[in-house]
Amino acid sequence: MTDVVMQTDIPGLPVRRGKVRDIYDLGDRLAIVATDRISAFDVVMPVGIPNKGAVLTQISVFWFEWLGDRAKHHLQTLVRSADDLPASMQAHADALVGRTVLVRKAEVFPVECVARGYLAGSGWKDYQANGAVCGIALPAGLQHCDPLPEPIFTPATKAETGHDENITFKQAAATCPEGVLETLRDRTLEIYQTAAEFARPRGVIIADTKFEWGMADGEVILIDEVLTPDSSRFWPAEDYEPGRDQDSFDKQPVRNYLDGLDWDKTPPGPVLPPEVVLRTTERYIEAYERLTGRRFNG
Repeated sequence: MTDVVMQTDIPGLPVRRGKVRDIYDLGDRLAIVATDRISAFDVVMPVGIPNKGAVLTQISVFWFEWLGDRAKHHLQTLVRSADDLPASMQAHADALVGRTVLVRKAEVFPVECVARGYLAGSGWKDYQANGAVCGIALPAGLQHCDPLPEPIFTPATKAETGHDENITFKQAAATCPEGVLETLRDRTLEIYQTAAEFARPRGVIIADTKFEWGMADGEVILIDEVLTPDSSRFWPAEDYEPGRDQDSFDKQPVRNYLDGLDWDKTPPGPVLPPEVVLRTTERYIEAYERLTGRRFNG
């Protein structure tokens, strides 16, 4: 089994660690390392998922390249070998190759830009409660996981810990310079729709996704991960059936296992059995291979 990268430690470089990624400040740019850490119910598990970080990174790179001129973005380089790394990181290439990107720095807009094409997750809960999602009224009688009449933009707060919180367009606009959120909404919906149209004949329904945007050199650019199983709901198209929960190409095997335990959803997380780890790795890799048409080689 592939070695699991739970954490990277590079002496002399400032680092910020999220639930999954280690972000190094290189001065004029950033190095973003997707580790194999996995979180569920906002708790990082003590066992990682082999290849997860590489899959997430390479799916994002695929989409950035696919977007082309549709959206300017922060990606500069996918680290494919030690030669792609700055000298200060080359001694650690074994842990970094395939799962690291070098990116432009940007001033991040403090809002998650969510596009929804299907009624699922927190959107389904909102709809059940009041017939709307983030203040957007929807037709009566929709079922769980039904397609929406048209994709909708539902911004959310960016939470450092815990869950992001859905907010209205007006609330989100107050966190950005005047007129910027309209631009982010339009670009978010355009990318979501074109990506969903691309993915469907490849056997993947993109039910929803979230993007992050920033400002660099006076222009709005797409940042962070893009259209991955961790930032989106990917459903197998052949199994799709409204009115119930759908299978997904993500950490569903982990959530299913944890839901069956007598665990109070607080740290520390339980050790995941090998079969759950393997099934989860397989789900991530299948998403990559369906979308890209390529065999995943780590």
